[in-house]
Amino acid sequence: MSHPNAGSSEEESPSSLSTSRSLLGRARGGDATAWDRLSRLYAPLVFSWCRHRGLRGEDSADVVQEVFQAVATHLGPFRKQEKGDTFRGWLRTITENKIRDHFRRMAHEVEAVGGTDAQHRLAQFPEPSGPERMPPDEDWDGRFLRRVLDTVRQEFEERTWQAFWRTAVAGRTPAEVGAELSMSPGAVRVAKSRVLRRLREEIGDIEMAC
Repeated sequence: MSHPNAGSSEEESPSSLSTSRSLLGRARGGDATAWDRLSRLYAPLVFSWCRHRGLRGEDSADVVQEVFQAVATHLGPFRKQEKGDTFRGWLRTITENKIRDHFRRMAHEVEAVGGTDAQHRLAQFPEPSGPERMPPDEDWDGRFLRRVLDTVRQEFEERTWQAFWRTAVAGRTPAEVGAELSMSPGAVRVAKSRVLRRLREEIGDIEMAC
């Protein structure tokens, strides 16, 4: 799933991605690598929304493509206007609209055929529901975070990552972790800070909005 500007963007190494801008900001700016990451992170969620609405796998895949085409077109002007506005909520609205478009197209095709068989087929389509009836995303939150962690982990040496994980996630003290990893407590704190900063850069304004 490529960004429209992918052909004109230079390939960037992980180190060159470590900027002050978040993933959403870089994607908004036309960064092809950031766009690919954004779509990989969120495409599974959009696909699951489609499947929960009753779309078949192949139809869901088509809608996912339509959703991200719309996101590519409108991501530039997208901004949080009010407290509570989120990227995920915006994405969900686009998805809902594309799902409705899909059902309208299917209904039109059936009506064009006509007859009892066509009416029977039309009755098989699930009734469109509002976004409030779509399933909660708690399970997806965990999978989303794991995908982000897996992506960012590749940019750090194993010892740096372990220093971050054992202090920030496991709750160990820098002194304990330093003894285990042959690092000073100060070096452990620096490693933790580096990874946390990179994570904020990767999902900053997306995570805060989700």
